[in-house]
Amino acid sequence: MSGFVVKPEPVQVPGLVHLHTGKVRELYQNEAGDLVMVASDRTSAFDWVLPTEIPDKGRILTQLSLWWFDQLRDLVPSHVLSTELPPGAPADWAGRTLVCKSLRMIPVECVARGYLTGSGLVEYRESRTVCGLALPEGLVDGSELPAPIFTPATKAAVGEHDENVSYEEVARQVGAETAAHLRQATLAVYGRARGIARERGIILADTKFEFGYEGETLVLADEVLTPDSSRFWPADLWEPGHSQPSFDKQFVRDWLTSPASGWDRAAEQPPPPLPQEIVEATRAKYVEAYERVTGVGWS
Repeated sequence: MSGFVVKPEPVQVPGLVHLHTGKVRELYQNEAGDLVMVASDRTSAFDWVLPTEIPDKGRILTQLSLWWFDQLRDLVPSHVLSTELPPGAPADWAGRTLVCKSLRMIPVECVARGYLTGSGLVEYRESRTVCGLALPEGLVDGSELPAPIFTPATKAAVGEHDENVSYEEVARQVGAETAAHLRQATLAVYGRARGIARERGIILADTKFEFGYEGETLVLADEVLTPDSSRFWPADLWEPGHSQPSFDKQFVRDWLTSPASGWDRAAEQPPPPLPQEIVEATRAKYVEAYERVTGVGWS
């Protein structure tokens, strides 16, 4: 059992049709057929969307994505058309709303890894592979890989796990040409972003992208290179052999799995509300990620 602890009711706006409630985003369509994405302050952990929000999280994710789209525009176009609020939208949507192209989306999570951790580490310990790609002996949690690798996953519904798959399986599902486009674009964008992050004292350990087609043009969609879709580690604290400190919601995960929460993850019960100190510490990490990456103060 997992999903929403309390599923929110979407805001109704004249001229917009609500299409989908995601873990973080509400998706609408306007009368022109464009998509309107609104990033909430919801947060998720262990396949649950929690009952407690992190203030400013949706705005931070949106503004950081816009910054990265600008850095990447010569490599791949983005889906963003406008940041203007639709007529009649609530004031709270300001800074967290994107009007986007309606694309023919590709049902693949395009993951790039430059370091070994997370689900990749689990598979490596079992078979010395990640998504079927053979890796050298002797790697540990946090090890830098010899070269970045493309490790795709299937896109899961809210409350379910994404499932790592091989490149061959992606090619079978979407075709060899599209699979090759995805791998090339994913590794090119990761390479650019990894270099930018490293200049700012941050290791981009791994990240995931979503792509769609506008005609025959591959377009970068959804959010990009945020703490929700990426692992950012402070470079000066990197030490392979154990989990690394990160700029994301690790405070949330750590508290939920601690005795203080009283939550039994294995039981079919939703997680409890977050205490204020965990909310504040998590918000501070999102703000720090934004400021470290962009060099601009959050306000």
